[in-house]
Amino acid sequence: MSLFRVENLKVNGVLEMDKLEIQANKKICIIGKSGSGKSTFLRLLNHLDSPDQGRILYHEENISSIDPIKLRRKVTMVPQTPVIFPGTIKENLLIGQKFSGMDLAEDAYLEKVLYQIFLHKSLETPAEDLSGGEKQRLALARAMLLDAEVFLLDEPSSALDRATADDVIGAFIDFIKAENKSMLMVTHDLEIANRIADETIDINQYSKAVKQS
Repeated sequence: MSLFRVENLKVNGVLEMDKLEIQANKKICIIGKSGSGKSTFLRLLNHLDSPDQGRILYHEENISSIDPIKLRRKVTMVPQTPVIFPGTIKENLLIGQKFSGMDLAEDAYLEKVLYQIFLHKSLETPAEDLSGGEKQRLALARAMLLDAEVFLLDEPSSALDRATADDVIGAFIDFIKAENKSMLMVTHDLEIANRIADETIDINQYSKAVKQS
């Protein structure tokens, strides 16, 4: 089943993509050189950025015609530098559910999700006291609490050491499989990509910056 379909896409100075189809319920890694447009491609998929030409279809509907808030509830993104709000870990976990109009998870479930993602902290810990890697894990845990269909991850292990990255990404993959979700992940780590991906998209093939260098 087609999840995304890209047609005649051009993003000024960054990407040119004649055709690309992404199937649902896949774990897809996006690789490529620095500056090749990997993050731009993710942002296009939930309409944080718009193409200069062409279109992107989500379940055969042009995403430009979908209400952005509704789209991002189904296609949620975890950026490389996670958004951390003032307050505790608990408040940061629940804020996504509040924005989405969901019933709020109980403390026991929040603690379970933190444990799954290897963030061994009290719910009452101030989020601002976390390290960069812990903030990345907090952002992943917050995403796991949402009723999304697609998860867009931009270098989610960039602030983690190798062992922790393997554990955290492995835990998120287990979540994706168990919940029958789809994932597109930008990574510079080819070892992780080769190990976890059902498919790999090499953005260098579509990058104007790479082709012109």
